[in-house]
Amino acid sequence: MTIYTVKRGDTLWGISRRYGTSVDALAFDNQIDAPYTLSVGQALVIQTSDVNHIVARGESLYSIARRYGVSVSAILAANPSITNANMLYPGQRVVIPRSGTPTRGIDVNGYTTSLNMGRIGETFPYLTYVSPFSYEVDAAGQLLPLNDATLIAAAASERVASLMSVTNTKPGGGFSSDIAHAVLTDGTAQDAFVQNVLNTLTSRSYYGLIIDFEYVYPFDRESYNGLLRRLSEALHARGFLLVSAVAPKISGDQVGTLYEAHDYPVHGEVCDLVNIMTYEWGYLKGPAMAVSPIGPVTQVLDYAVTAIPPRKILMGMANYGYDWTLPFVQGSSAKVLTNAAATSLAARTGAEIKYDGASQSPYFNYYSNSVRHEVWFDDARSYRARLGLVADYNLAGVSYWTIDNLFRPGYLVMQDMYSINKVL
Repeated sequence: MTIYTVKRGDTLWGISRRYGTSVDALAFDNQIDAPYTLSVGQALVIQTSDVNHIVARGESLYSIARRYGVSVSAILAANPSITNANMLYPGQRVVIPRSGTPTRGIDVNGYTTSLNMGRIGETFPYLTYVSPFSYEVDAAGQLLPLNDATLIAAAASERVASLMSVTNTKPGGGFSSDIAHAVLTDGTAQDAFVQNVLNTLTSRSYYGLIIDFEYVYPFDRESYNGLLRRLSEALHARGFLLVSAVAPKISGDQVGTLYEAHDYPVHGEVCDLVNIMTYEWGYLKGPAMAVSPIGPVTQVLDYAVTAIPPRKILMGMANYGYDWTLPFVQGSSAKVLTNAAATSLAARTGAEIKYDGASQSPYFNYYSNSVRHEVWFDDARSYRARLGLVADYNLAGVSYWTIDNLFRPGYLVMQDMYSINKVL
């Protein structure tokens, strides 16, 4: 696969001719609608047999080979101009030979808030697990049910295992520290919660549980650890998987209600997988910036792999962007955009898409009614950069928030780099 950056004067027809493919294939893979208007700076995935990798500062032939799941000798054979394997330079083009399916397999989870098969069905080949979001627990340990039977059956028919997602959210939305406190400290409520989870896992034919308790009071940290140990024993005795979702921490003593009760070493000890939510640096009510800048994501992983076995870690992958009005005003909200909608917006407004090397993320500016806007989103380049961290840190895989809106280029990049594990 090649990722091509659109230049001024490019057309989809011209690019298709250059790479020996068709306009229809390029339009489909990149979710471009007629009349096929392109933006300068737009990244296009082109399904070619080889990958052209541009060497970044600090990369070695070994790290590049590991990232793409090929051998150093195979890269050297495809690049006769490289006479010294220890001397690469930034900006150098290296051909990565691709033959057959990548050998490195990863687990891929996808959260969904939609039960519409027409919207999410195309993602199933790219998933190991799907997690309907979510069963909500109340202070008495009772679960608000989901109408999830059709989704679970459809996923199973595509060899995708379903994970029961449970949250401490209150009716109308928002995580509740008080609900979590009740379930964690009231014996009767916790007994009811564990039994209701087991009943639902069994009756709905779930493969396992993903528990997502957020904003847990710091003083409930040990109680949360205790619940995880109890769930681990109960679920594993019945053959179910246990997954936890945790905030993106950079140290064990990071301060804040979002972080303190998430004890990475305990989650790594008792859970089968730990989903680290590495997104929302750029967020709805914050200033304009990348949603998942690679620097902060790397900081989180640097700590995480010291506390959790790497092959238990799922790195969170954002599947959305934001459109901010400028200048940013505290208390204002950005508009949520899909990645496909962001590129369409750039084409419609004539904006040039730029790529920020520090965050490894695309962005652009445009004007509407004389008001300046800034959009940060993801494209094939940013996905390839972050997905490369899975190999760099030897992680289990990734978890998408969410699969509700299709981003075909991102899945094609992932499929080009890794094979997708199936447990069914």
